[in-house]
Amino acid sequence: QVQFVESGGGLVKPGASLKLSCAASTLEYSGYGTVWYRQTPKTQREWVGTITGSGGTKFAESVKGRFTISRDDAKATMYLQMSNLKPEDTGVYYCMTYMDWELQRPTSGQGTQVTVSS
Repeated sequence: QVQFVESGGGLVKPGASLKLSCAASTLEYSGYGTVWYRQTPKTQREWVGTITGSGGTKFAESVKGRFTISRDDAKATMYLQMSNLKPEDTGVYYCMTYMDWELQRPTSGQGTQVTVSS
């Protein structure tokens, strides 16, 4: 199972931008489809978006047009660029391979906290 370390979160005001990073535990990360998801104390895991091994992306309706995902396989790292942040984007953000997401594996990383508040 590929492990990830998420970083880049913070406290921002509505309308601000943040870029999160997700570093894989293996340089053989290339080719893995990967998912960003978020979680709050009140919600179950909420899918945010997916990037395929070839770089194609899909997003939840709630973030479409505001978030983008990219990857740098040479660095075994995936990124989530978030813009026009809203309070409802608040949560702990995690990443996971698409396969593990489909298998509903438990969260293993520490995630990165994003708080959007005025």
